[in-house]
Amino acid sequence: MESMINAKEKACPIPVILAKKEADRGNKDFTLLVDNKTAVENLTRFGENNGFIITVDEKGPDDFSVRFVRSSEEEKSTGTEGAKGSWAIFIGREGIGHGDPELGESLMKMFLYTLEQGEDTPDFVLFMNHGVKVPVENDQAIEHLKALQDRGAKILVCGTCLKYYGLADSLKVGNVSNMYDIADAMQAVDKVITL
Repeated sequence: MESMINAKEKACPIPVILAKKEADRGNKDFTLLVDNKTAVENLTRFGENNGFIITVDEKGPDDFSVRFVRSSEEEKSTGTEGAKGSWAIFIGREGIGHGDPELGESLMKMFLYTLEQGEDTPDFVLFMNHGVKVPVENDQAIEHLKALQDRGAKILVCGTCLKYYGLADSLKVGNVSNMYDIADAMQAVDKVITL
């Protein structure tokens, strides 16, 4: 029997945590009620990464239901479990290092270009705090990130941070994400490089 969970007015990442608790209990058919599209996107990504079929019903601009269904034959698969050599990059600032900001931004562009040109693509590129400005304002870095995304890197950008800096509607590459998904990605890989 389907469970119904009211996650309206719950701050990020609480809706995803509630969905994870249901999945961890072995619940194969449940619905979360949420009041914003960011929560819908986060729940959809979580569900799909964990082997659920997701159905979204939009009843109004702040009234959504997200249904999770898993058939008994489907195996749980997180989609983020690290294989040997899996890795992520965590970017918490707009530039690299603590020196001159202009130099730091230039180094960030060069680092992402070098990464794009290499053969080893990270599983995740994660942005938080001041780092969320990179996939919004740094045009050269954005092009390099798009190329990495095309090669399979998942780019997750903290939605709370975007809102804090007034950039919620300005993301040019990657997905608006949450603390749960970012922490999950960091735990799923073998190593995390922090810039």
